Amino acid sequence: MSLPQPVPPSWKDLGKSSNDLLGKDFPFQGFNLEVKTKAPSGVTFKVGGNRAVGSDLIHGDIEAKWLERKHGLTFTQTWTTANALRAQVELENTIAKGLKVDLATTLLPEKGSKTAILNAAYKQSGVHTRAALDIFKGPTFTADTVIGRDGFLVGAEAAYNVTEGNVTRYAAALGYNAPEYAITFHGLNNLKTFSASYYHRVSADVEAGAKAIYDSKSTTGGVALEVGAKAYLDSAAFVKAKINNSGVIALGYTQSLRPGVKASFGLALDTQKLNEVSPHGPSHKVGLSLTFDS
Repeated sequence: MSLPQPVPPSWKDLGKSSNDLLGKDFPFQGFNLEVKTKAPSGVTFKVGGNRAVGSDLIHGDIEAKWLERKHGLTFTQTWTTANALRAQVELENTIAKGLKVDLATTLLPEKGSKTAILNAAYKQSGVHTRAALDIFKGPTFTADTVIGRDGFLVGAEAAYNVTEGNVTRYAAALGYNAPEYAITFHGLNNLKTFSASYYHRVSADVEAGAKAIYDSKSTTGGVALEVGAKAYLDSAAFVKAKINNSGVIALGYTQSLRPGVKASFGLALDTQKLNEVSPHGPSHKVGLSLTFDS
């Protein structure tokens, strides 16, 4: 008798381990601040702000989230410095076990534009499927499914324009997840862009990963390659490093200063322009991210 299969990752989470290793905790794009608090009533608040390198503008948002666990209901309201109002209502495991539905809306009063996306996700042993309907754009219907068995994963995604009656986008993926490593292959943009990613937990303190992307429509040709690693110095600090085939080296250092307070430092060096002055801004970047979570 076969063992029950675990719930596979969703389509957007295929290759997540490698993407997180190479993409997160490198805050060299500017300066970020995030503060999270929780009221006695259970309402959580989050305030975030960031300033990009070479810019004097500060972008930020304030978010409030209310969770009603008994009925699986979550309501989130966000207001940004661009005067965008976002609202999201989620309902999970209420209509059916494993089913989550939500409605996400955005309103820009100054421009008079609005968006509304209705999402549904269903996950059970061995299958994870999602669907989204962009009500005001098209409308466009998007669906994806991931099937998993014994660590092997197969996924596909497609988008359909209801008004025009045609498929606007499709993609496919294959992968394998093991406790210590994961391999994922993607065929994106109507199978015109291909990527392969690899993640390996070498030991309890060391992780490594790589990602290669080939775009058949690119005018420059070749394959974009990026490799990186992460090492834990102790229970409260870790360092990360990565390099791509363009010669850009990125370094990251994250330190937990105390419970709920975390600081991350990032540095990016373009090794091909170490002694050059770029007219388009600095070739090298440095940044800082602070997170307070009470």
